[in-house]
Amino acid sequence: MQKPSFKDYLELHFIILLWGFTAILGKLISIPAVELVFYRTILAAVALAVVIKLRGESFKIGRRNIIKIVGVGFMIAAHWILFFASARVASVSICLAGMATASLWTSILEPIFTKKKIKAHEVALALLIMLGLYVIFRFEFDHAVGIAMAVGSAFLASCFTIINSKLTKQHAATTITCYEMAGAWLATTLFLPFYRNYMTDSGTLQLSADLWDFLWIGVLALVCTVYAYTAAVRLMQKFSAYTMNLTVNLEPVYGILLAWFIFKEGEQMSAGFYYGAAIILFSVFLHPILESMLARRQRNLKDALPN
Repeated sequence: MQKPSFKDYLELHFIILLWGFTAILGKLISIPAVELVFYRTILAAVALAVVIKLRGESFKIGRRNIIKIVGVGFMIAAHWILFFASARVASVSICLAGMATASLWTSILEPIFTKKKIKAHEVALALLIMLGLYVIFRFEFDHAVGIAMAVGSAFLASCFTIINSKLTKQHAATTITCYEMAGAWLATTLFLPFYRNYMTDSGTLQLSADLWDFLWIGVLALVCTVYAYTAAVRLMQKFSAYTMNLTVNLEPVYGILLAWFIFKEGEQMSAGFYYGAAIILFSVFLHPILESMLARRQRNLKDALPN
């Protein structure tokens, strides 16, 4: 694995800022979550296909690999539907705080997927994030459904991040993201009949939107998806899945700040929410400190060993 540069860290944080903005866009766009994911994924898939064609790259990666990557797209579709639904049912801030549990799921799932040794400090930090979420849950119990949706979305995000970290070693980031967006669109399309018949009040889909909706959907698909996800998949060649997901815990911080400026959501949050968010933020900044301390300790032990 290549070592990340300072520029890589800056790009990673910019991507996370964009992801924090997606919850804002989800609330600005008037159409429901499922229809929103339908538009987002088809636009992103087509745009990525055009990029691949213009670059002269190949779509051929083998049938088995395509099926595997499209399957990851199914997870991404479910992740986004839960994500946007959480922002609608609760609030942008609650949704993003629930997403911070991604590192807990990664600390549990990554050793299973990769046979990697479990690190005690990663589990401890993940539990600290759960404590922060518990504090938020205690004071924001009215938003239990929204929190549950966000935690479910975080679980799926952890799963496909771990899988993508392995896929990036075999295929180009643009190709992976294109097939994943196509898979996410296919999953959403297959889900639409069930959704229309059993989960809508009127039994109809709301696929019509005004000019502002389509403008925001374009930003969501092209900037927050085509660029952000392609760049994130590329950066997975340099960052571990755990580091990616732990850094993504800053998404609530960026998103909450944006929500405060745009929607004045800070007026709706209790003091307990900010205590919990502070615990989550503390765990994010503690991780690189602990990693540095452990790396220094291993170097010292190695230097102390006789040649």
